[in-house]
Amino acid sequence: MPLADQVSALLRAVAAQVVLPRFRALASHEVTTKTAGEIVTVVDREAELRLHDGLAAIGLGARIIGEEAAEQDPALLDGAGEGLVWLIDPLDGTANFASGREPFGMMIALVEDGVPIEGWMLDPLSGRLCQAARGKGATVDGAPVRARPTGAARPRAALGTHFLARDRRERVHAEAELHLDIVPVPRCAAASYPRLALGEDDIALFQRILPWDHAAGALFLSEAGGRITHWDRSSYRVGGAGIGVLAAASEDLWEQAATVLLGPDAGLIELECPAS
Repeated sequence: MPLADQVSALLRAVAAQVVLPRFRALASHEVTTKTAGEIVTVVDREAELRLHDGLAAIGLGARIIGEEAAEQDPALLDGAGEGLVWLIDPLDGTANFASGREPFGMMIALVEDGVPIEGWMLDPLSGRLCQAARGKGATVDGAPVRARPTGAARPRAALGTHFLARDRRERVHAEAELHLDIVPVPRCAAASYPRLALGEDDIALFQRILPWDHAAGALFLSEAGGRITHWDRSSYRVGGAGIGVLAAASEDLWEQAATVLLGPDAGLIELECPAS
């Protein structure tokens, strides 16, 4: 069975057996706080173990880094941009899931020397599967997809600024609102990237870029014809020195967004200065 099909089948099996049975059925003791403002559920941990074992059984010999394992042992991220690496986000949008609301998703990426080469994003509720392979394009449920703008009068932008300090967040939004139509963020990268490709959003901005959150989506968007870079305009890379990411459904939309969000008035580029 081709690699893409093996990983797809693995995701769907874990979604059916671990994730969906617990949606809106979590007991209070199955949700705990792992860091300030961040929760984890028994589903995150069980799904990651199942996905880890399934990927190991495929036999590529790649390192496997899962979100929850890295939370317990941050050293797992050392050298994440070197060699062949599987990245697992077993339940993206955990807060949504634990609250009994959508969206949430599951993501796996295969990365070689920091460059995503294969990616999968599954929406367990709808069954929608977004896939991409480097140089081979992107698909949704097996059908090729090309990113398309919303066509709105002003570009629709979802700004993931909730991890910024309040004064910086207010500065970014004040500048953005002069030029863009600000829309709510889904708090789920597995939903954010498909929205850019499927004509629902035009622009997405993220400050925090944990690799399991973005590798699959970055590849999917790029292969669909969109553009994603770090804030310094360098190519997206796992394990690199880049800060944040700016993503858009097209090159033109990315340029519009960069003029607004990466210009001096928004202040984001100041975060790249060690003295800031």
